[in-house]
Amino acid sequence: MRTTRRALLGAALATPALAQDWPTRPVRIVIPYPPGGPTDLIGRVVAQRAQRELGQPLVIENKPGASGTIGAAEVSRAAPDGQTFLMNASIHVIIPHLNRNLPFDALNDFAPVTNMALVPLVGLVNPRLPVRTLRELADHVKANPGRISYASSGIGAAQHLAGEMFKQVAGLDMVHVPYRGAAPAIQDLIAGNVQVMFDSVPAGAGAVREGLLRPLAVTTDRRIAAYPDLPTTAEAGFPGLVISTWYGIWAPPRTPAPIVDRLQRAVAVAVQDDEVKARMATLGADPVADRPDAFAAFCRSEYEKFGAIVRSANITLN
Repeated sequence: MRTTRRALLGAALATPALAQDWPTRPVRIVIPYPPGGPTDLIGRVVAQRAQRELGQPLVIENKPGASGTIGAAEVSRAAPDGQTFLMNASIHVIIPHLNRNLPFDALNDFAPVTNMALVPLVGLVNPRLPVRTLRELADHVKANPGRISYASSGIGAAQHLAGEMFKQVAGLDMVHVPYRGAAPAIQDLIAGNVQVMFDSVPAGAGAVREGLLRPLAVTTDRRIAAYPDLPTTAEAGFPGLVISTWYGIWAPPRTPAPIVDRLQRAVAVAVQDDEVKARMATLGADPVADRPDAFAAFCRSEYEKFGAIVRSANITLN
């Protein structure tokens, strides 16, 4: 019994010391997508600034494949020693509803660290469509059931789920057209091959400036700097249509809380840096850096929200 008590006391004393000294060598950050995508861009911007707070490099390692699940699975199995973390998008809590055979539990096999940023979506239409508000779009779709199509960057993507949310809250019959990425979807929207799309601010910003696309509303609970005159979906009459893409950090399960807390504090400093905020603004991202407990609650809430959409729309990857 005495040995057990000493071991427990030693572990209790060692954890703060470990966190105080951490990190003593470069830390690996797994991004489960190829370089150049939004998760990679936002992750690198934050990591470059956060590593100055930590005193050690945060080394980005891209591990793409299977909608981010290959890299995520690797982190879920990593040692909880503060040497490996996952940077992923909101797909992390969407994919479990689309693929029931994942090698990990998205909520229970990770330790949430922080939500780095939110990226709101904007409802876009081809300007040849005779609508100028989200309400007019809903009325137009109702008058043309099954004849209006909306694009997304792929099945289960945030753009897809935003379109399904709009259909559900407004009682609409629209056709989903998935693409391999946002760029070809935007091009077809400009061409008029599809009529509607919910996408991030940067994706359609150039086309909006040139008058090739018309923005109708932003899918957040407050207006955004990029389009200050654009109403929110609630202001447009659809308060149930609130959805964003977001980008978070997770640790392997059982990573000591002091290490998780220290990384979160470094990220919080990073996202308030003027250069980081300016770079995020070009990506349409709003800094967050919430505490681990708040991020854990947010993940669970988003998991339930996205799951309800997937089940209601009967979305599958097959």
